[in-house]
Amino acid sequence: MSSPTSPRWLRMPTGSPRGLAFGADYNPEQWPRSVWDDDVALMRQAGVTIVSLGIFSWARIQPRREEWDFAWLDEAMDLLHANGIAVDLATATASPPPWLAAEHPEILPVTRTGEVLSPGARQHWRPTSPVFREHALRLVTALAERYRDHPALVAWHVSNELGCHNVYDYSDDAARAFRQWLRARYTTLDGLNHAWGTAFWAQRYSEWDQILPPRLAASHPNPTQQLDFARFSSDALKDYLVAEREILRRITPEVPVTTNFMVMGGTKRMDYADWASEVDFVSNDHYVIPGPQARDELSFSANLTSGIAGGSPWFLMEHSTSAVNWQPVNLAKRAGELARDSLVHVAHGADAVCYFQWRQSAAGAEKYHSAMVPHAGADSEVFRSVTRLGGLLRDLAPIAGSAREPARAAIVFDWQSWWASEQDSHPTSLLRYHREALDWYSAFLAEGVRVDVVPVAAELAGYDVVIAPVLHVVTAELRDRLADYVQGGGHLVTTYFSGIVDENDHAWLGGYPGALRELLGIRIEEFEPLLDGRQAVLDDGGIGTLWTDRISRVESDVEVLTRYADGDLAGLPAVTRRVVGAGSASYVSTRLGPDGLRGVLARLLGAAGVASELPESARGSVELTVRRSADAVYWFLVNRTDEPVELPGVLGEVLAGTGTQRGAEDSGPSPLVLGPRDVLVLSRSPEETA
Repeated sequence: MSSPTSPRWLRMPTGSPRGLAFGADYNPEQWPRSVWDDDVALMRQAGVTIVSLGIFSWARIQPRREEWDFAWLDEAMDLLHANGIAVDLATATASPPPWLAAEHPEILPVTRTGEVLSPGARQHWRPTSPVFREHALRLVTALAERYRDHPALVAWHVSNELGCHNVYDYSDDAARAFRQWLRARYTTLDGLNHAWGTAFWAQRYSEWDQILPPRLAASHPNPTQQLDFARFSSDALKDYLVAEREILRRITPEVPVTTNFMVMGGTKRMDYADWASEVDFVSNDHYVIPGPQARDELSFSANLTSGIAGGSPWFLMEHSTSAVNWQPVNLAKRAGELARDSLVHVAHGADAVCYFQWRQSAAGAEKYHSAMVPHAGADSEVFRSVTRLGGLLRDLAPIAGSAREPARAAIVFDWQSWWASEQDSHPTSLLRYHREALDWYSAFLAEGVRVDVVPVAAELAGYDVVIAPVLHVVTAELRDRLADYVQGGGHLVTTYFSGIVDENDHAWLGGYPGALRELLGIRIEEFEPLLDGRQAVLDDGGIGTLWTDRISRVESDVEVLTRYADGDLAGLPAVTRRVVGAGSASYVSTRLGPDGLRGVLARLLGAAGVASELPESARGSVELTVRRSADAVYWFLVNRTDEPVELPGVLGEVLAGTGTQRGAEDSGPSPLVLGPRDVLVLSRSPEETA
């Protein structure tokens, strides 16, 4: 599994107790020196223990090629340390200064249509530019050498949100690097021509220099070329991350190195599961995207971040106190949501809770983005909420360092399938991989059943049930691993458009679902995607959208759980289950959505003996997440609703909460009542959860 092999945490001073870190991005360079003292005083009032510093400060640190200004940063570091605030120091390479782009326009990214992006925003650099790398690594070296022994320094923060705006670059630098990457992957042109299927459309290459990135073409670019360019682009950014990390480790080997991932919503271009082993601890940025599954998506992303981190504690580097500035309509958070959003991340393993940013900017593109100290100042509900959260995190200090308690079920998440399943020239352009995975997660939340979200390379043997939605790319090795999981007693569930291609995006022959056909015991000759707005009715009352499959053959030992009830597919299987060895393999041939999946999921979980740990009255209203230390188990109970929820029979010592109370007494002990949008953390002995 791609996770940190020896995860290290913040380098806190010797003897410092480990607690949950709390803070924000801090940008003192945006403010007069007279504001800094107010900042640190308010930080202490709010309970801030750490800030990320210097993220977008390259132009301030190095205003000209041979001119350096560290005085302001020295003073900021000293001031923070004097006030007991640790520093996660950024390498400041996220956005190059104007002088560098003016002197070397060849660092600027190029779009697939050949347009050169201009400076004036951020991340205006090519991941493969040797010129950019030379200047950036010079800056990293200077910072590491200057602050290597500073007592405030507890971690290094490489760049910022790598790939947020510049992951896909189609420049000549990228073309050269892409060819090198392809040589390493395929060794020979014959190997590449086979993998890319270049016999189609007379695309066979006779020289390496003929190969280009998938720039704008007359028609659809080669599918495997597109998939390999996605892989290469993620790898190019990872390679840049490693280049900075190696300098930092050489100069400051005792200081851990991280970078902020963006496991959130539709951010799909970086394979973070593959990057995780390159950092000392995983960090993540997350922002809520409005919509009917907004809170489910927050939990899903926090859960997946924990899966990427291998269950080890991780760092929530950025989220928002309230509204952001980059959505079409930017809504402020309601009462209780600031704390609830933060604590859901903690529930899923975050040992640090940080925001963008400390003080709301007075100018620039993010001046309407919320902060810990808003434009209204400290006399504001946002700052009061921030301060209350700081107190809650102090109360939660005992959970620091505890690991996520594995659930009995898992949802497998695969970046390769995400990339490949949504390419052009497919049966439908409406398929959204992340949406299908999130639908399953929402169904688990509605059933009140804990589930882990894990990368496809994770060890699956410990899970009773594994959901693999739209597992489009299945290698021979993965096919065999899934078969072994089922034979050993695991219960696998997969969906439409799964098992279709191998690692080269070549179709598995013999009928769909390709590599998984024998395990599932079904055969499909043709896909039956649905036009937008069309539906398929199932005989249990369920409604399918997006996709259906004409399952033309079913082995005798396959149980048909649900059939199509109308149209050309009437009477044909829609959901199947096959007992294999000690386990089973099930197939869902249509998109049922979170509500439609509940009945299917309940039936499949029941067959595997997996049930909710929550009282029945709380299922669907309360999310349960569990962390475990050597001597205690911590239950995080999150009210997903705007109504109070009783928790009869739920036991444990209240460690912290945002407003929980006891219900009316009856004949026995009064039950806990979880208030609207509230969070309750219980400390339970291992015996109580056995």
